[in-house]
Amino acid sequence: MAAPPRGDARKCPPFPVAKMAAAAAPAARAGAGVGVGAGVGVGAVAAMAARGAEAEALFEAHTTAELRAAERRLRAGIEQKREELRQMVGERYRDLIEAADTIAEMRRSAERLLGAVRGLQRGGTARPGPASTARPPAHQSFYGAAAQLKLLLEVPEQLWGAVEGGRYLPAARLHLLGAHLRRQLQLDTPRARSSPILARFPILLRQVAAASHLRSTILQESKALLRCPTGSDQAVAEALCAIMLLEDSSPRQALADFLLARKLAIQQLLNQPHHGAGIKAQVCSLMELLTTTLYQAHAVFYTVPEGMAPDPALPCGLLFSTLESTTGQNPAGRGGVLEEDLKLSSWFKYLPESVVEFQPTLRTLAHPISQEYLRETLQQWITMCSDDIRTGVRTLLVYVKSMKGLAGIRDAVWELLSSESGSHNWEAVCRRLLDRPVSFWEELLQQLFLDRLQTLTKEGFDSISSSSKQLLALALQELEVKAGSCALSKQIQLEHNVALFLWSESPGDLPGDAAWVSVGQRGPFARSGLAMKAQALTPCVQSFCSTLDSKLKARLEDVLSYLPTDDSVPKEPAVPPRSAFDRFADAGTVQGLLRDHCVACVQHLLGCVREQLQSAQSQLGSPGDARLNAVLFMARLCQALPELCPHLQRCVLGQAGGAELAPKEPRSAKKLGKGKAQEVSPELAKWQGVKAELLQQSLLAYQLWSSAVTKGLVQGFTHTLLLDTAGSVLATATNWDEIEIQEETESGSSVTSKIRLPVQPSWHVQCLLFSLCQEVNRVGGHTLPKVTLQELLRSCLAEVLAAYEKLVEQKQEKRPDSFPLTQSRALQLLYDLRYLSIILTAKSEDTKPSRIKQDSGIEKVIDFLEGHIDPFDLDVFTPHLNGNLNRLVQRTSVLFGLLTGTENQYTSRGSTLSSQELHNILPLASSQIRFGLLPLSMSSSRKSKSTARSTERVQGQAAAPVLPREDEAARPGSLFRQLLTEDEDTVAPSLFKLGWLSGMTK
Repeated sequence: MAAPPRGDARKCPPFPVAKMAAAAAPAARAGAGVGVGAGVGVGAVAAMAARGAEAEALFEAHTTAELRAAERRLRAGIEQKREELRQMVGERYRDLIEAADTIAEMRRSAERLLGAVRGLQRGGTARPGPASTARPPAHQSFYGAAAQLKLLLEVPEQLWGAVEGGRYLPAARLHLLGAHLRRQLQLDTPRARSSPILARFPILLRQVAAASHLRSTILQESKALLRCPTGSDQAVAEALCAIMLLEDSSPRQALADFLLARKLAIQQLLNQPHHGAGIKAQVCSLMELLTTTLYQAHAVFYTVPEGMAPDPALPCGLLFSTLESTTGQNPAGRGGVLEEDLKLSSWFKYLPESVVEFQPTLRTLAHPISQEYLRETLQQWITMCSDDIRTGVRTLLVYVKSMKGLAGIRDAVWELLSSESGSHNWEAVCRRLLDRPVSFWEELLQQLFLDRLQTLTKEGFDSISSSSKQLLALALQELEVKAGSCALSKQIQLEHNVALFLWSESPGDLPGDAAWVSVGQRGPFARSGLAMKAQALTPCVQSFCSTLDSKLKARLEDVLSYLPTDDSVPKEPAVPPRSAFDRFADAGTVQGLLRDHCVACVQHLLGCVREQLQSAQSQLGSPGDARLNAVLFMARLCQALPELCPHLQRCVLGQAGGAELAPKEPRSAKKLGKGKAQEVSPELAKWQGVKAELLQQSLLAYQLWSSAVTKGLVQGFTHTLLLDTAGSVLATATNWDEIEIQEETESGSSVTSKIRLPVQPSWHVQCLLFSLCQEVNRVGGHTLPKVTLQELLRSCLAEVLAAYEKLVEQKQEKRPDSFPLTQSRALQLLYDLRYLSIILTAKSEDTKPSRIKQDSGIEKVIDFLEGHIDPFDLDVFTPHLNGNLNRLVQRTSVLFGLLTGTENQYTSRGSTLSSQELHNILPLASSQIRFGLLPLSMSSSRKSKSTARSTERVQGQAAAPVLPREDEAARPGSLFRQLLTEDEDTVAPSLFKLGWLSGMTK
């Protein structure tokens, strides 16, 4: 290998290539005739010339800076390769030195072995036969002492080998043999330092000093083995025997040492660092340590009572059998303590008999442990360890953040304890040791897992509650912005006016598979945009409910991972035959926790809604107040939560099926007839209570809205009504109708006369009703609860009546500056009041129109107004006034359809719903509707039933003060009434045929 260039050579500038080529040319010519060796020189010169040409080309193609950069790169590469070469040579050199040392050592060992063999050969030739002459006693004692000294020097090495190999009982026996040798040689006496043996062999001083260290090492390693749960029963028994021999203790003390070591092992296991999945391993290791401790306690310490045959499948009494074989009086052979390689030594035959046949002994007899003492000791140990285990496992479970993690740990413990190795004769062992069955899961871990599960459930639902409260506050803050602001988003605008949301088209109104998938085939959670609009569920409500439902779904799925699934619980045996414990014994408790915390979450949300409503109640103003939007949002939210949050129902009912529907609620006792009411489960009763509270809060919010709307609208109506000027009377007046009547004179002849009667209500009356309809329509009037709409009409009528009573009080005072109440104005006021009473009278489900009685306050006002009309004129006007009133109600039944409340407005639509075909996509509202429903194709049996019901309806309406029969066909809305009754033989013929109409819908 060429030597690297020196520093001086590296600093020299590069030799010009042209000069190198010129210098190489004469050399080539000079060496041309040198013979065979000259060919090599010629080739080298040619190669140098070629490289010179390449260098010339580089100089021509690149600049000086580029060439210098290339030179630096080339030199850096050279240095890197040189360093790699040095490292490679150094590593190989070390290997080479080690190999050479090994070879030299092998050579020396071989030479020593050959020398020893030659010495044996020479000794054999010198002594051809056995020695027949006996040595003198002095020589015999000398050789015996020398052999004992040799053995004393060999014992430490043998002892350390046994300790390193995990054979602690042989190590203890060797240690006791060393102590016996020191006593034999009198090295342990106080005057041992003046002994001639120590004077000749000073190395023995170190052996004596190291004896105590060897004893402590054996004890330490033996107790370390007791703390290891993977040690075999025989190894544990030998380690205990070693401790008993070294400490001269009893079996009861050995039991205490064993249990103390296992307690320390439990504490060490609990104090290990925990990271994620390591918690499962720690808990499983803890359970394995507990079960192994009982198994080994039975195998090592338990003895079969007298008169009872031992069970081969349950070994026991290993401690006493090991002690017997170690300290027995009849050992199997001589030198049981010494190793076999020592017996082959030449000096072994000089050892005295007391050393060769040495056996360790105990000062006290090793009596077997009684069953009562063993039972009490183990029970105390379990009780003592239980507190540490509960505290440690509780600390570990804090780092488990999901119920899925808890279920994984529980299942791992179940698999460990139910395995063949973990459950082998477990009941028999527990019965022998503790006289009772033992389940560490139920006694130690189950309650800890339940406590952690409760904490996780509470934290999860508290998080849902706080986030829902923040989301509600944010939504209300956005909704309280005035409608005229330009910064309103599209969703907030739809929330301010639900009618815009109902009558606007969006891409999600119909699902993509609406053409070929019917409603009955859709999933329970599949809802189209039209379904949301039919129920007036605005985007803000949908977004809130969707967010809440997603969080409830995540929480429910986490809890369900801890509960049994349908395929994990067998039907015939409740618990598998080889199951250590029932994993799902606490399923009912877990479902109860889920239910209680979910209900508490809903209660917290309702509390937030209640606080918002109370704060808004004192600040509500006119119907245009922005706070009303927040109140309506909370009303719709409480109304929609049970339907748009299906996982809320599953959390309360504890439903385990993923896609299954919740059980249907039973019908009330009223619908079931006179029989006993159907029993309701506690879960379903809890869910019904939650729905009732949500509905009640929704009704309270709607009540605030209705009272604010009524107060704002009627206030303007009252102001206009009480204006007592001629201009105000003319401003609110409408056109009257002129009617010709035939009157009979005293002579019997008929006279034709004309009378004028009001046919329209006053302008302020029409404005009041129209504004009221606008407000109801703005909030989605067809979805308003019946109670809310009836309360709205009732309160509005009460406010209107109060305004008329104020008017009566003003007219009764008869102030001189007041405008007189003329007969014409009295007629108009009477007409307005009667019209308002008809429109605003709320009719319940069970109330027939013929049974509706006027309020006494209305009758008093009517009597007052009729007192300002001539009695004769009143008798003439009354029939015509009633006719005008009936026709007005019919004409405005569509305009004020949200308020009129006809006899069909509040009838149940259950039968109509059941008659519709499955391809309908809009759920029909069960409350107030504006128009009659358009029926689709129906069966003949349905038509006959419907015809019978329509006949009964016509008979029941005969006594009602409605239009005459001949005016029925001209009544507004008769087309829809004909379609609804489905009677083709009525007086007014149907304008459509049902077959043609159903064909349009297909």
